[in-house]
Amino acid sequence: MPNIYNSILFITLSKLVIMNEELIKIIISAAIVLVVYPLSRFIVYKLTDKFAKFKLYDYGYCKMIKKILNALIIIVIITILIGIWGVDRKNILLALSSGFAVIGVALFAQWSILSNVTAGLVIFFSLQLRIGDRIKIYDKDFPIEATLKDIKAFYLCLETDKGEIISYPNNLLLQKGIFICT
Repeated sequence: MPNIYNSILFITLSKLVIMNEELIKIIISAAIVLVVYPLSRFIVYKLTDKFAKFKLYDYGYCKMIKKILNALIIIVIITILIGIWGVDRKNILLALSSGFAVIGVALFAQWSILSNVTAGLVIFFSLQLRIGDRIKIYDKDFPIEATLKDIKAFYLCLETDKGEIISYPNNLLLQKGIFICT
């Protein structure tokens, strides 16, 4: 009889240990979702606002950058949660590769839009352009000298001396030589 009680006690204790491990995973997951995500989002938003204020960027452009950075934060947190939950990596890779194949086929015709958004991020974070700067774009077919009015997700708004408003794609700006006059 004592052996039966010992085995029942052992099974019960092992179930408690497994339940405690699951409880710890749930607590860590909840802490990440409830604490880390809002905190990292707050920090990224403040840094983006400060950077945009320094560079004199438009509010709409900052809003777009914040959405993209928020999506990146969510992707990182989901990756961390998947690691905590112990999901098999092979299954994740299979699902991701299938999803990316479908997205790749769907967006193949939209590559120029994606390149404009990516170029917009590069312009926002690395180029020394500010709203109101006078710039020259060295293009052999259509050289432009204009004042930068706004930076959007897909294009720049430029105003020439004649008052013409030009929408110039972000990806072309990175491909051409530019000179910042101001």
